[in-house]
Amino acid sequence: MLFTDIIRKKRDGGELSGAEIQFFADGLADGSIPAEQVSALAMAIFLNSMSFAESAALTVAMANSGEVLDWSDLDLDGPVVDKHSTGGVGDKVSFLLAPIAAACGCYVPMISGRGLGHTGGTTDKAESIPGYNVAPSFDEFRRVVAKTGCAVIGQTADLAPADRRFYAIRDVTSTVESMPLITASILAKKIAAGLDALVMDVKFGSGAFMTTEDKALDMANTIIRTAATAGLTTHAVMTDMNEVLGTTAGNALELAESVAYLRNEVREKRLDEVVIAVTAEMLLATGLETEPTAAAAKVQQAIDSGGAAEKFSQMVAELGGPSDFLDNRASYLVTAPVVRPVPAPRDGFLESMETMRLGNVIIELGGGRRVLGESLDLSVGFSDVQAIGSKLDRGQPLAMIHAASEAAAQQAVETYLDACQIADAAPPQRAVIQRTLRPE
Repeated sequence: MLFTDIIRKKRDGGELSGAEIQFFADGLADGSIPAEQVSALAMAIFLNSMSFAESAALTVAMANSGEVLDWSDLDLDGPVVDKHSTGGVGDKVSFLLAPIAAACGCYVPMISGRGLGHTGGTTDKAESIPGYNVAPSFDEFRRVVAKTGCAVIGQTADLAPADRRFYAIRDVTSTVESMPLITASILAKKIAAGLDALVMDVKFGSGAFMTTEDKALDMANTIIRTAATAGLTTHAVMTDMNEVLGTTAGNALELAESVAYLRNEVREKRLDEVVIAVTAEMLLATGLETEPTAAAAKVQQAIDSGGAAEKFSQMVAELGGPSDFLDNRASYLVTAPVVRPVPAPRDGFLESMETMRLGNVIIELGGGRRVLGESLDLSVGFSDVQAIGSKLDRGQPLAMIHAASEAAAQQAVETYLDACQIADAAPPQRAVIQRTLRPE
């Protein structure tokens, strides 16, 4: 068949057949379909969407486009489970959740992505750790998961290669915010990872791909329903992304905050709530716990006891990073040469922030990609980010900008200020955990 006919069919609002979707997935995986044609179909899907049947077929086709992992031969003494976030600014939950869940008895083979649009990528953040191998062989990946209980790596060429290529092209063609494509991309990797269960962190708000709660709810239900067609038990936690999660955004900066969290030095309230809620849901989805309160208590104990920190340290060392990274992170993480405050223009309360704009500022600083394959400056971003509702005095920093040059820092300061609104009265408080969805 001709791929131009497939593009034309979807461009004109038609529904693709299973054979046409399989042809597309095969061409993605082996590179026979050129990038410009992939981009054209991505835009046609973005504009005309896909039916549930199309999205489910694309999910399965991409999942089976490469190797599918099987953990049964390792005789693991716990369930294989993972989490996925739909993307946000400052979302470093993966580095916390994986070792915490491992300390609770789970095995977490987390195959993560790079930055997508305005959102940071877990794989990029992991590369902030010197020596850390984000692309081990499958045998090495399985060994580390079996030994330590968790491994956070990037997508390899052999696992869902069709999605790997499609993901990269969508990132630079403004076709990210498509519910069917997000669903298929997420689940293709997770199905190929051979999971027993999956928990979704579905975000909505000014820093999410789904800006409204209704759209996020639709996505959560779509993911649960699509996963069920492939036999993957999936729960979803819907979380607020109307502001930066935690106090940092940027690759190395988020690693530093993650270590501080695991060492019980600083645990920002909203970040802490998301980490505990999503990890507890992993225990419920796998049947390790049957009651939410008990699951949350088990998660809290894993953090307080230092068990999660130890799992993180083991994972880093097993994947080639420094064995003392947990204790000496400042010696290993790159730092930006220019650090400048974002001064509040007046007294008042931080009322809101345009979080997607702030994510794009990190791209402008060099911490995210503008073109396919672009190398990143892992040192840049924000730290000391003030939460919405914070009381501010004139001149008090809203955040600290980390940049490669004075000019870049100044531009980032101006954009950051323009993206924030300060009011005379404190805004109403919003719960970070909005709802939890489980299969009926």
